[in-house]
Amino acid sequence: MARPKIKHLAVMSRDTEKLAQFYKDTFEMEEVNRSPGQHGIPAIYLTDGYFNLAVLPSALQGEAPPGLNHFGWQIENMETMSATLVNNGVENPKMRPSNRPYAEFRGCDPDGNMFDLSVHGFEKAET
Repeated sequence: MARPKIKHLAVMSRDTEKLAQFYKDTFEMEEVNRSPGQHGIPAIYLTDGYFNLAVLPSALQGEAPPGLNHFGWQIENMETMSATLVNNGVENPKMRPSNRPYAEFRGCDPDGNMFDLSVHGFEKAET
């Protein structure tokens, strides 16, 4: 089996347009998708051709504060990874909601840091 690869990071932002523009201007990232988000703030998805960055809305009414929210691993086999995670002392990953297009499952490490797990990858939205 190929080694899992970190392919995706999500940050929460009060101004997704401004933060996404910073990453476009500074690191030459390309916008690959946009969704309505919440509270009138869009979610903006960027890539450098290998790594994807999700700039997600964080509002005062929201449940997630600004900053790092989660990161994503691209894996070959969900069943194998699930067993490995459980064998290493964390709970079985949970299925992501069907309206979340980039990852199929969500897990967390022993400290509670969340990560996504995807077999299909983070290059294109799939529901």
